Amino acid sequence: MIVLSGASLVLPDRILSPGTLIIDGDRIAEIRPDAPSAGAAHSHFAFHGHWIVPGFIDVHVHGVDGVDALDGGSPVAAIAERLPRYGVTAFCPTTVACPPEALRFVLDQVRRARQTPPALAARVLPAHLESNFVNAEYAGAQPIVCLRTPAELERRAGGQFGAADVLAEIERARPDVAIVTLAPELAGGSGLIRTLTDRGHRVSLGHSAATYDETMEAIAAGARQATHLFNRMPPVHHRAPGLAGAVLNTEEVAAEIICDGVHVHPAVVRMAIAAKTPSRMLAITDGTSVAGCPIGSRGRLGGREITAGPSGAQLADGTLAGSTVTMDGAFRMLVQAGISLTEAAILCSTTAARELGLVGHGLLAADAVADLVVLDSDLAVVQTYVAGRLAYSRATMAPLPPPPGAPHISS
Repeated sequence: MIVLSGASLVLPDRILSPGTLIIDGDRIAEIRPDAPSAGAAHSHFAFHGHWIVPGFIDVHVHGVDGVDALDGGSPVAAIAERLPRYGVTAFCPTTVACPPEALRFVLDQVRRARQTPPALAARVLPAHLESNFVNAEYAGAQPIVCLRTPAELERRAGGQFGAADVLAEIERARPDVAIVTLAPELAGGSGLIRTLTDRGHRVSLGHSAATYDETMEAIAAGARQATHLFNRMPPVHHRAPGLAGAVLNTEEVAAEIICDGVHVHPAVVRMAIAAKTPSRMLAITDGTSVAGCPIGSRGRLGGREITAGPSGAQLADGTLAGSTVTMDGAFRMLVQAGISLTEAAILCSTTAARELGLVGHGLLAADAVADLVVLDSDLAVVQTYVAGRLAYSRATMAPLPPPPGAPHISS
């Protein structure tokens, strides 16, 4: 047993301060306001002046600390090993549009990591495919050469892959694909939404020029998520609310929002949360291989070089290519923006767990899974527990070496 005492516990409906949290095996055995009795546990940590929150769950993260999900080697396991230092206890490895063989490579890794989880690492959840089926006009850092419409089933001249080849890989790895981002206005978009949802995938709308009406049709077809709300979609206009306006007005859809204070202004983050409520919003990083790295560091995103800039990751031409924030930074940004600690925990943990069907995850409660994070008074990560095991401790952890096959990060 492990006893964590003296900290303020961020519970689903209140803050218990000070409180005691007892871990027994992989579960939270008890939460109480009193101090533990002597000899009650094998390990006792006193955390007066600290906070304990549910482990962060990032459903949209491409990489961190020099590793991209589409690198060679074993990048999924390497990302899983690195994320606990940022308070992440579970994540969806996220890809950009890529050829079918690259998609197969990463999904094979996801399957292996789920079957045989890496030790002392974040849980690897089924993948998020920021897929080949997005609108080229709103592609951002998505490689245009890999984009297809859902209706473009046949191979292109010269043997280039078609939509059917990508869909075959998704079908082959069906249990290991959680989320598929697509643009519903593309030819065949509505049909693909129905097909994917019928097969158990979660369709997220993004990188899209969809109108309000097209978005509502996509929601009626089964779409239940929006990818990085406001980014890579038309702005909300009072006469043309578009995709963002439809999502803000629709209870069925949970919306991701990048919480780095750059992709979306903190005031707009607050507005979106007020419109949707925290239970319908998912704080994400859209983190890349240069997340957690100094400004000027270079890494890769789906095979293309990116650089860590002051406003996020950038391609060589200056295109914004994801963020450099990590989930502990996203949590701090929300609190600094005026979001309560309880609501920030919902945004960073609880909503994602519920939307992905992770029963017993994303909250501090008796008999819940012991995935949790200890934060200091500045909301920096001190310890991270995954299934009741100490996966990261600021006091003892040395920097992890780069994994075999990962690109060199320079700064």
